[in-house]
Amino acid sequence: MIDDKSPRYKYTPANVLDNENFKLYWNRSILTDKIIPFHRPDITFMNKKTKNTFLIDIVVPNTHNLAKTITDKPNKYQELANEICAIWKQKAAQVIPIVISSTGVIPKSLSRSPTRLNLHPNTYKQLQKSVNLGTCSIVRNFSNYK
Repeated sequence: MIDDKSPRYKYTPANVLDNENFKLYWNRSILTDKIIPFHRPDITFMNKKTKNTFLIDIVVPNTHNLAKTITDKPNKYQELANEICAIWKQKAAQVIPIVISSTGVIPKSLSRSPTRLNLHPNTYKQLQKSVNLGTCSIVRNFSNYK
């Protein structure tokens, strides 16, 4: 869906990417018939041919909140997933949390998320690298703050 080969740290995602097979929403609210408290997942990915939708929520909690976040995130968007199946006439809508702690600790459950999305099994290593670089950047900016 993307022809641009710029490095990931320079890439700015478009809000909507669309072609004949897929539709991807980045950080967009999903409009539904009823009011749903959590209606803005980080990524909404729809496979138009198989009629499957993935609600992907990326979370970078502190290490001591990791276990709680892993259990809470799938339930947060379940009501939205049910509405998407009804409104968009999808066969299934799955909630896929991607959780890596701010210090780079990776839970065992993370290895299942890229597999469910048919991504390379070692994708979590790139995710971990991005989180570590982001945390370092935050610390560096804070230490230089006057």
